[in-house]
Amino acid sequence: MNFSIIAAMDVNRVIGKDNDLPWRLPRDWKYVQEVTMGKTIVLGRKNFESIGRALPGRKNIVLTRKSNFSSQDCIILHSINDVLKICEGDEEVVIFGGEEIYTQFMPMVTKLYLTKIHHVFEGDTYFPEINEKDWKEILRVRGVKDQENPYTYYFHQYIRIGQ
Repeated sequence: MNFSIIAAMDVNRVIGKDNDLPWRLPRDWKYVQEVTMGKTIVLGRKNFESIGRALPGRKNIVLTRKSNFSSQDCIILHSINDVLKICEGDEEVVIFGGEEIYTQFMPMVTKLYLTKIHHVFEGDTYFPEINEKDWKEILRVRGVKDQENPYTYYFHQYIRIGQ
């Protein structure tokens, strides 16, 4: 089982504001779907609630401390150990955020799918700092800036080379 992270962030590592994305980039959302389709995704309860539904075509796992949280379309778990058990045998498990979930899983992650938006947004949620020496960039593709995607952005992929 390999753990990956998928995230979009601005130049200051902002990933959210008021439990929502501070930007609209439809092409990034399409990329997220391409990367995660058919895989297991793990997301925190707040992130799940901001999306409002399970993402189709994926095994959705919501990690929460709330013992009374329920959703019929997702697997609800309460610890990383529970995630490890239920994902045993899965080839790739994609960590879908938010901030706390990224931080908890980062030591286990071997691949990063990061969309870096070259803009500054106001935010209250951040992607954890990473040590660049531990990662090797294996892909960088410039996203198409247009009327629907009004920011300069790049899709990056990194693999862990150190711990």
